[in-house]
Amino acid sequence: MKRKGERRPGWAAPPCSLRCSAAPRSRKRSRRAESHEDLYLDVTDRLCFAILYSRPKSASNEHYFSIDNELEYENFYADFGPLNLAMVYRYCCKINKKLKSITMMRKKIIHFTGCDQRKQANAAFLIGCYMVIYLGRTPEDAYGLLIFGDTSYIPFRDAAYGSCSFYITLLDCFHAVKKAMQYGFFNFNTFNLDEYEHYEKAENGDLNWIIPDLFLAFCGPYSRSRLESGYHRHSPETYIPYFKSHNVTTIIRLNKRMYDAKRFTDAGFDHHDLFFADGSTPTDAIVKEFLDICENAEGAIAVHCKAGLGRTGTLIACYIMKHYRMTAAETIAWVRICRPGSVIGPQQQFLVMKQASLWLEGDCFRQKLRGQENGPHRTAFSKLLSGVDDISINGVENEDKQEPEPFSDDDEVTGVTQGDRLRALKSRRQSKTHAIPLTVILQSSVQSCKTSEPNISGSAGITKRTTRSASRKSSFKSPSISRTKTVLR
Repeated sequence: MKRKGERRPGWAAPPCSLRCSAAPRSRKRSRRAESHEDLYLDVTDRLCFAILYSRPKSASNEHYFSIDNELEYENFYADFGPLNLAMVYRYCCKINKKLKSITMMRKKIIHFTGCDQRKQANAAFLIGCYMVIYLGRTPEDAYGLLIFGDTSYIPFRDAAYGSCSFYITLLDCFHAVKKAMQYGFFNFNTFNLDEYEHYEKAENGDLNWIIPDLFLAFCGPYSRSRLESGYHRHSPETYIPYFKSHNVTTIIRLNKRMYDAKRFTDAGFDHHDLFFADGSTPTDAIVKEFLDICENAEGAIAVHCKAGLGRTGTLIACYIMKHYRMTAAETIAWVRICRPGSVIGPQQQFLVMKQASLWLEGDCFRQKLRGQENGPHRTAFSKLLSGVDDISINGVENEDKQEPEPFSDDDEVTGVTQGDRLRALKSRRQSKTHAIPLTVILQSSVQSCKTSEPNISGSAGITKRTTRSASRKSSFKSPSISRTKTVLR
């Protein structure tokens, strides 16, 4: 590690770990930033990360590049990161290509960023992810290198409108990526960039896998497909071909009814309603029922609220915390890397408060599961539910399940909610010129046996589950689909 210019006495900036405070110390500019002193951090003998305050000059033995204006976070309000999984993949491909390039074999590869603090944080996030994914560095080692001397980075905030009271840090993100690798949440050897970037767009369905083959988050369908009030609306029929071809067997709706659930159930899906208000946090009974449904599902689960961000991300995060023992901050970080804008406002503190009890539930669940010596994994899940039912999120017995209150299709149409605003903002983003309407893509992929379809999950670590009955098996039969693999070179 080296600095250009006069070297100042070492001064260690505190890590960006302050949470639940309206004014984090990490927002203050460091003495290095105030003096516009360039910083060079050696990642390997050939790879370097730099924060520069003037355009670097080319040299025969150095190659400079920047992603500040290439990989940019598309914010909703004041949020600015972390960058999504596709951008992490693009960055890793770029680094690997440069390091393996014959024309650059004798050059030092220097990734530099400028004076914009938000771009500095996202640039540091990318190279930190590369260190964890490809160099085998621990999250602490990657973070420790990036905060050398008096270097600090502003933490990431949520997509809520107004002030922020909760932050996630680079270290949270690195831990999230490390654990996601361990649990098989992603695999860049089989990750399909085109599919991720296509389906995340509002006009193409606005959906993202949070855990491959298990949890799919998507925006809420409407009675019919149309463009209205600034955002794209898709009917249930638009999603059905994609769901069937990806072994989705269960749909969970968290917002008020905007479509008739029969349109999914008639197609062979299980459908559940667990309504709670937009922007709010779920009750203990809703969390318990959500976990109950997911632990019994025999296929992937598609979850939606209105925008598929706040309520959707919060309940999926509860499952991840219980079954993978990730911290609330790590879980929020991972869900946002997969689906930017997820988990909003008080939902963040809610997850922090639930962390210990969800871990305890998960420990008990796994202990009982290990006690089952015979039988398949999913059968064991079902057998153990009766024992887990007695454990509440708060350590007390939960109330009996209640039938969801029926809502008319017009209940949420008259008022503009947080979900409406977020969907409208996402819909207005610039779409790629080659984007094809979602209905055409999905229907053609199912109708044509010869059409190859990329594997959106990118994970070989999760085994697909069987359907619940013989009738369901027949209803979910789809043409043989070849899976393409994208390998980093």
